[in-house]
Amino acid sequence: MTSPSHTPQAEPVLATPDPTDPSTYLDDPNRRCLEIDTDAAQGPALFRWITLGMEYLIGAILVALIVSVSSNVVGRSLFNHSLPWVDELARMLFIWLVFIGAAAAFARYEHIAVDALVRRLPLRLAHLLYALQHLIITGLMLVMVWGGYQVLSRSSGRSAILGVPLSWVSLSLVLCVIFIAAVSLWRLWVSLRLVLAPRDPSTNSVGE
Repeated sequence: MTSPSHTPQAEPVLATPDPTDPSTYLDDPNRRCLEIDTDAAQGPALFRWITLGMEYLIGAILVALIVSVSSNVVGRSLFNHSLPWVDELARMLFIWLVFIGAAAAFARYEHIAVDALVRRLPLRLAHLLYALQHLIITGLMLVMVWGGYQVLSRSSGRSAILGVPLSWVSLSLVLCVIFIAAVSLWRLWVSLRLVLAPRDPSTNSVGE
């Protein structure tokens, strides 16, 4: 007699993180409620629209910067002539690009950060650190707003060639730090709500 054959059942395979997927290292479940995502309509609508507008502005500035610099390179190479105002315009565009880009990157959580510890903390403890982080950021931004206001109030000159008021260049710094301070205050408020919320007994300390 032959013994009945039993087909072995496949054991469940645990999903392992894909090392080639950038989201494995960039996404932090603890800070997901603090992120501003224009595609998923996450975060305050005002911040989402401002972030999207800044990204379009960054693209326009980048195109203008490339065209202006390239025109002088071609002019020097082919015609042995360059426009003197292009270098001045490129410097102004680059300053605006840096500060508007810094604000947009802050909204997207794209600044460099060491988050190896906070990723492994329970939700409440992680947001306690997030609250402290954004409290410090808000304080620094308020100091920079005051400094930027002083610069704007004293910038009465104009650029040498184009005659653009220098206060227009300094305005990029003020707008950048005001936006970062506003986003930091919102994230501080969200983190404090999570820290001070009553504990749900049905959740564990890790998942909360």
